[in-house]
Amino acid sequence: MFRLLLSTAFILTLAVPSFAHKVWLRPSQTVLSGAEPWVTVDAAVSNDLFYFNHFPLKLDGLVITAPDGQTVQSQNQSVGKYRSVFDLPLTQQGTYRIAVVNHGAFASYEQAGERHRLRGSAASIDKELPADATNVQITESLGRIETFVTNGAPSTESLQPTGKGIELIPITHPNDLFTGEEAKFRLLVNGKPVKGLAIEVIRGETRYRNSQDEQQLSTDANGEFTVTWSEPGMYWLETSTTDEQTSIPRAKTRRLSYAATLEVLPE
Repeated sequence: MFRLLLSTAFILTLAVPSFAHKVWLRPSQTVLSGAEPWVTVDAAVSNDLFYFNHFPLKLDGLVITAPDGQTVQSQNQSVGKYRSVFDLPLTQQGTYRIAVVNHGAFASYEQAGERHRLRGSAASIDKELPADATNVQITESLGRIETFVTNGAPSTESLQPTGKGIELIPITHPNDLFTGEEAKFRLLVNGKPVKGLAIEVIRGETRYRNSQDEQQLSTDANGEFTVTWSEPGMYWLETSTTDEQTSIPRAKTRRLSYAATLEVLPE
C-alpha cells in the first residue's frame, strides 16, 4: 500500500491534462472568526473536483504554517479508502498555509534485457537499483499541493516563499477572493519569477457539468497572472514545469508541479 500511495503521489507531480486525475486539499471553510475555530481538511486524488472517488492523498509531506510563520501540527489524521482527512485548530489570528510537499524520484533501467521502473525517495531508489542495472535514467520530482485558511483578518507572514519548487505568491490575498473581481498572483520557480508558465483554473462541481470550463492562463515576464472569477465556489489551480536543477545524484531532469484550492465568495 505504501508503494502504491507513493507511486500515485509521484505520478501526480507530472504535467497532466484537465481530464486526468486531480490532486487537492479542500478545507471545510477558508474564512472563519472566533476565539478558537477549527477546520477539517479533506485530501484526495479524484476524477471530479472536489469529490473523493479515486484515491486518498498521503499526508507524509503535510506542512502547516501558522500566521506567525511557525510550523504547527494537524490533529485527528485518518486515511480512508478514498480520502485522507485531518483537523486543524486555528489558535492564532491570521492566515494558515496548509501544504503537502512531495519530493521523490522515478528511475527506469535495463536488467538482463528487460526494462524496469522504480518510484520512491532518492535514498530508496539508490538502494533498490540492482548493481548490474544498465541504461539507468533517473528523474527527480517536487510537487506542492496547498490551500489557505484565515481566522479573522488576513495576514501574509505564512505566505513567504521557501525558494524550493513552484510556489504561489499572492498579490491578491488567497482568502480575499470575490465573484466578479480580478485576483492577481505571482508564480516563482526556485524563488524566481518565470515567464510563460501555463496555468489551468477550474471551478469545482465538475461532476455536474458536461465540460471542465477551465481557464487557460500564462505568466508574464514578472511571473504574474490575473484570474477573473465568474461564479462563487471552490476553485482548483494547477501548473507544472521541468528543469535540470536536480539535487539527486545521476538525475538529469527535475519535474515540478503545483496545485492549490481557493475559495471564491459571492460579492
